[in-house]
Order: sequence, then structure tokens, then C-alpha cells
Amino acid sequence: MSARAAVVTGAARGLGRAIAGRLHELGYLVALTDLDADAAVAEAAVLDAGGGTAVGLGLDVRDKASFENVRDELVGRWGAVHVLVNNAGRSIAEPLLEISQESFSSVVSTNLDGTFLGSQVFGAHFADNGFGRIINMASLAGQNGGTATGGHYAAAKGGVATLTKVFARELAASGVTVNAVSPGPQDLPVVREMLPAERLEEITKSIPVGRLGSPAFIADMVALLAADHASSVTGACWDANGGLYLR
Repeated sequence: MSARAAVVTGAARGLGRAIAGRLHELGYLVALTDLDADAAVAEAAVLDAGGGTAVGLGLDVRDKASFENVRDELVGRWGAVHVLVNNAGRSIAEPLLEISQESFSSVVSTNLDGTFLGSQVFGAHFADNGFGRIINMASLAGQNGGTATGGHYAAAKGGVATLTKVFARELAASGVTVNAVSPGPQDLPVVREMLPAERLEEITKSIPVGRLGSPAFIADMVALLAADHASSVTGACWDANGGLYLR
């Protein structure tokens, strides 16, 4: 098929779902992947009930073999994959000095290990084909050390920003770009579920532009970095934080 094919992790809800929907609108073949396979299948059916241009697949980003299975399934279905969006993440709002070793490892494994494993598996596939786009989901928390969503989350997202540079340098000569998008607080159900209303109001007031971010705009940023003509941008981190972090 001539259309580009994209994989979005953590696509059953929230930001991942918005990104998958935007790419599909732009004509991409889209695989919505998620630990909750049933939810991924249901969201894919919203985009294309027939399954020709959108498919839902189960994926555990902490497991390299799971990425390999998704790659093989999609290569068999669509011939190749061209774009990977490492969006899957996990955060727990708990006090820094009370984070257990198990909790730290669990959050880091989803956010950081998942980005590494996805980039490794699909980066090799893209390099073999001479073209690819990897877009990682970083975070304001990984830039300014914010702990509203957990110190373990912030630490992992800081690692995502570094992994973006590492893979960008490694894969540039193979026609593969690797970039990150770094959102600030977004207007998403998961954000409202995680934070008490008073805390969310406090955070919103602290944002210079006075509002939470738009998931639709983040999806547009991802789509731009995924475009064929984005070949001169690699190793970059594009911020969208309402002025909370200026550089």
C-alpha cells in the first residue's frame, strides 16, 4: 500500500487516541496499540469499522517481544511501518519521599523502558527500509523537575529526552528522524482523574497563558514531525507548556 503506516502506543485513550485520530485523518494507516487490547480494538473501530486503515492491537511496552509481535503483524498486514509514536506512559501522584522501589521501577519501566524498546525494535526496521519517523512523548516534568505527577515520572521523562538524542544520532544516516514533543499539563480526563480539583485549579492558575493545553494541538505537532518533509528535524524536543518553561 502507498499510504504511510503509523504505530501509536497507549492509544486507547487520552493523548494517544487524539494522536492516532489525527494521523488517520491525514491518511495514515494507523495501529492503535495499548496494554488494554480490547479498548484499542474498540477505538480503532471508531476510526474504521472495517479494519482496513485502522487496527487495534495489544502491546505491553515493557516487553521487547511484544513490540516485535506488533511489528511483524503490521508488516504482514501493510508491508511496512513508517512512523512510531512512543506515547504510552504511566504516572502516579505520590510524595517524592514516599515512592517505593517497586513504584519507581514500575513507572520508569513503562515510560522509559517502553520508549527505548520501541525505538530499538522499530528503529532497526526503519533503518533497514531507509525511512522512518520516531516521535517520543517527553514532558515538562522531565525538564523542570516537577513532581505533581510523581518524581519517578519526571525522572523517566528526563530520560526520554536523552534517549531521543541518542537514537537521533544513531539513526540519522539511515533516513530515520527521532524527535520528542514535551507537553505541559493537558486538558485530558486522566489529568482530572489524577489531581484533586483544587490542585488542578492551582496548576492552571500558575500557567502563564492561563489554561491547560490542547491535545488536538499536540496531535498536530506529532503529525508535523511524522511528515515526509520533516527530514531536517532530528534530535529536537518541541515544547508546548503554556509558558511554564521557557528556553
